[in-house]
Amino acid sequence: MKNIKDIYVLGIESSCDETGAAIVRNGTDVVASVVASQIEFHQKFGGVVPEIASRKHLEMLNPVLDDVLEKAQLTYEDLDAVAVTIGPGLVGALLMGLGAAKVISYVKGLPLVGVNHIEGHIYANLIDHPDLKPPLISLVVSGGHTMLVYMEDFGIYEPLGQTLDDAVGEAYDKVASFLGLGYPGGPIIDEMAKKGDPTAIQFPRAMLKKGELNFSLSGLKTAVLNYVSHLNLDAHELPLHDLTASFQAAVVDVLVVKTIRAAREKGVDKIVLAGGVAANSYLRERMIAETKREGLLLYYPHIFLCTDNAIMIAVAGYYRYLAGDRITLEANPIPNLRLGQKIEA
Repeated sequence: MKNIKDIYVLGIESSCDETGAAIVRNGTDVVASVVASQIEFHQKFGGVVPEIASRKHLEMLNPVLDDVLEKAQLTYEDLDAVAVTIGPGLVGALLMGLGAAKVISYVKGLPLVGVNHIEGHIYANLIDHPDLKPPLISLVVSGGHTMLVYMEDFGIYEPLGQTLDDAVGEAYDKVASFLGLGYPGGPIIDEMAKKGDPTAIQFPRAMLKKGELNFSLSGLKTAVLNYVSHLNLDAHELPLHDLTASFQAAVVDVLVVKTIRAAREKGVDKIVLAGGVAANSYLRERMIAETKREGLLLYYPHIFLCTDNAIMIAVAGYYRYLAGDRITLEANPIPNLRLGQKIEA
């Protein structure tokens, strides 16, 4: 039974290839969560096919919403708001989730809150760390995004650096594909690298000069391709464990150095990991060691909160709801929505 003082927010996530719905109480307590993954439908293509993603969202949204309400033992009448990812993401996929949220808002008379997907990844940390407060530095690393963000306060962001080409997760997928390892590349490379020597091959660490907070991964990706080509070996003869370990070390070295640099430049002692790649075991291991050595505090979400989910959308939506942020039924997806950009609709 709902306590009258509690605030229940329904979150809906459909920005890429996960159909998610979650109900969160008071911004930190997960009442129920359901995620329907589409990975099996995209694997044979080596990446997400936007049209397939949209169709699968259309198929799964109603069952997922029914399931989350049943698990929560609540009805729409028990909810205080519905929060939905409005961007960034695939426009067709975003349309599916936003359309469902609009129907719920209209029929049930619930306030409609638009949430930035990247903001959601950052807020996922509040589930495991409810006392976490800004100011802080967040390293956002996923299949589509790689950026460093200064979070001055809830909802107030200053982007400090971003990738100039491939996102980290995208680079993992491309290297895994080139090596014939399958999709998605992140967890495959992470697991394979555990048996390799990260110092075996000296791949480049791009843009490490003093003061630089942007990232570039295209050169590293090319270096891996060239190295393998020069070996002139059959696929089964490649030193895959050392290759993946050395590639991963080159990526993580840059992420760690720049994240700590950003914290020093902004004078903050809290660092937050966010996004799907935040689940990477080597990134966590290195970040734990280096932040401890530097006297900084490190926060990261549980593994299941790193990948796309609706819990993070409900959490971010809760804070947006308290701030009075609303979108109308005329709102459209914003596929290139920037972090901190005002959502006008």
